[in-house]
Amino acid sequence: MTIHLPNPDGTVRAYDPRTEPLSFTPGVPLTSRTVFSAAHVVADPYADTTPDSPAAVDWDATLAFRRHLWSHGLGVAEAMDTAQRGMGLDWAGAAELIRRSAAEAKAVGGRIACGVGTDQLTGPASLDEVRAAYEEQLALVESTGAQAILMASRALAAAARTPDDYLAVYSHLLRQASEPVILHWLGPMFDPALEGYWGSSDLDTATSVFLDVIVAHPDKVDGIKVSLLDAEREVDLRRRLPQGVRCYTGDDFNYPELIAGEGPSAGGRFSHALLGIFDPLGPLAAEAVRVLDTGDVGGFRKLLDPTVDLSRHLFQAPTRFYKTGVVFLAWLSGHQSHFSMVGGLQSARSLPHLARAYELADGLGLFPDPALAESRMTSLLSVHGVPQ
Repeated sequence: MTIHLPNPDGTVRAYDPRTEPLSFTPGVPLTSRTVFSAAHVVADPYADTTPDSPAAVDWDATLAFRRHLWSHGLGVAEAMDTAQRGMGLDWAGAAELIRRSAAEAKAVGGRIACGVGTDQLTGPASLDEVRAAYEEQLALVESTGAQAILMASRALAAAARTPDDYLAVYSHLLRQASEPVILHWLGPMFDPALEGYWGSSDLDTATSVFLDVIVAHPDKVDGIKVSLLDAEREVDLRRRLPQGVRCYTGDDFNYPELIAGEGPSAGGRFSHALLGIFDPLGPLAAEAVRVLDTGDVGGFRKLLDPTVDLSRHLFQAPTRFYKTGVVFLAWLSGHQSHFSMVGGLQSARSLPHLARAYELADGLGLFPDPALAESRMTSLLSVHGVPQ
């Protein structure tokens, strides 16, 4: 069946969906890389809410999606940016998400790491208040048995006046952490409020401060998650990390080359992964890493390189709205019964943008049931007045 997809100029194009998906079955655990998928939350479509209301979450569907990721050998990075943290999901909702997901991880033997931030602060805060907010969230995450991810804080970015303020807050938290954490550097393309993080808008200066934190506490840092969409900077940064500290790529534009690594002649350095794009790519990404586990870098790249066009499309500026495309693809894939989001964020991307996302994902064979995806896409187009 041919469907008609809208173009940004108001015209439509004919598209013939594929009829057979790629088949990816759960397999053995991944060995050569540690891979986390940052996972989205599923909204309760029947909740009577407004964009300013606390998030109403469909817990059954949300946890079912995490089981889907775990079944393919991926870890889950919980309560992160992909879960609309600070964009529809407040701290109360995030805390409940962490508790439920950590319990589910224990039940099924899944790996989980959870975001620790300061989003219970709703107004201007002092450095002491920022530190106390971080401490509260760190205590909760550790109490569940999950690994902690120290996220970048809007409140700290607003309160800090010098790089020393960042060093003081992070050093205090790392001394308190009972187990090694992942440090998360989220760039302003994902959250404009994080401009100038680590005390400078100059990335070379900011990188030096970031490294100072790590070098001072290497025993408390499992790894760093870098989301700057700059492959060269990530490669340079991972070369400068202390021995034993991992780099988890958060670069949704350049992840295949960063995960593959530099090769033996360049020291064999590589990035592990903690990526939002691995929410829709979960089974395919896991299969690619299993190929890499055998030493077949070419086979890994053959599977994962074709996905970059979709990822760059979903994460195009304004990058922070990539979550809309992620949830849209989850709906088309049958992981949830509706296309609605907490905070009403389903409206954050245009119909032509979503149509292109469908086309790219279908071309990759990502939809377990192509006929279902086609039916849902056709329904959405019809509601928006695109004749079929």
